[in-house]
Amino acid sequence: MTPTARSLMETDVETVAPDDEVSDVLGRLADVEFNGFPVVDPEGAVVGIVTQYDLVHLFQTEDRTLWIPVGLPPFTETLTYAVDVSWDDLDLGIDLARNADRPISEVMTTDVVTVAPTDDLDAILDLLADDERDINRLPVVEDGRLVGIVARQDVLRAVRDLRAESKR
Repeated sequence: MTPTARSLMETDVETVAPDDEVSDVLGRLADVEFNGFPVVDPEGAVVGIVTQYDLVHLFQTEDRTLWIPVGLPPFTETLTYAVDVSWDDLDLGIDLARNADRPISEVMTTDVVTVAPTDDLDAILDLLADDERDINRLPVVEDGRLVGIVARQDVLRAVRDLRAESKR
């Protein structure tokens, strides 16, 4: 039997709200093992997704590499994500202060690819392997509400397990 999103998904999903501030979400990303959050409204509907790329892109220019500090001075944590920085074009302190209190709704991706709990492994693989988008996780939505998330790693484990079963 082919696995479905329901059998692959993690149901304990960490989310953020559209009005959460950039600085808060950057801080939360520094403390988790993944690189993005579904953005969910008060009714539980997925209205966006925000990733490290979306947030770090706020500080990206060209030329050099920099590690972005998280929080306000004194910076006790860093987000381990390198960005290109042109020292002539960017004053990081001003850039951080300017963007820190922006709501996530201004930087999130609103065109979110989701799956239903009944979608099968083939449909999920097609989405994760899409040539146009770099998708690492798929929110699972049922009746308009977030019920879980399927990460690329969950799919790889399922494929591994199916291959092992077929060899028996």
